[in-house]
Amino acid sequence: MQDAINEQIKNELYSGYLYLAMAAYAEAQNLPGFAHWMKAQCQEEVEHAMKFFGHVAERGGRVELRAIDEPPVEFDSPTALFEMTLEHEKKVTGLINDLYELALAEKDYASQVLLQWYIGEQVEEEANATEILETLRMAGGKGQALVMMDRALARRGE
Repeated sequence: MQDAINEQIKNELYSGYLYLAMAAYAEAQNLPGFAHWMKAQCQEEVEHAMKFFGHVAERGGRVELRAIDEPPVEFDSPTALFEMTLEHEKKVTGLINDLYELALAEKDYASQVLLQWYIGEQVEEEANATEILETLRMAGGKGQALVMMDRALARRGE
C-alpha cells in the first residue's frame, strides 16, 4: 500500500505540474482567468499530494519521491485545455479507484477512509471540468464568449 501511495504522490504532483503548464499556456494566450483557474488547480493537486504524504508519515511509513514526467506545453485552444483537464481527471479517478481496491484487498482500513475522501473529491473534479468544458463548447470557445468565460474563471476562490 505504501508503494502504491508513493506512486500516487507522484501522480498528484504531476497533475499539479500539468495544470501549471496549462496556466503558462493560458498566460501566453492573454487569458488570465484561465491561468488563474489552472494555478488554483495546481495548488489543489499539490495539497492532494501532501495529504497522501502526511498519511504515509503518520502511519510510520516512508515517503519515497519519484520522478515526475514533463507535461505538454502546447495546446490547441482553451477548449482543448478543458478537454485534456476532463480526460486527466477521469484518469486520476481510475487511479484513486485502483488504490481503494488495493486498500480493500490489504484490509487497510485507514487508507480506505482516506481514499473515500479522494473518491468524493474526484466526483467534484470531473463535474467542474465537465461544466466548464460544456460551457466552452456551447459558446463556441471564441470571441466575446471566451472573454466572458475568462472573467468567470478568474473568480475561482472568491
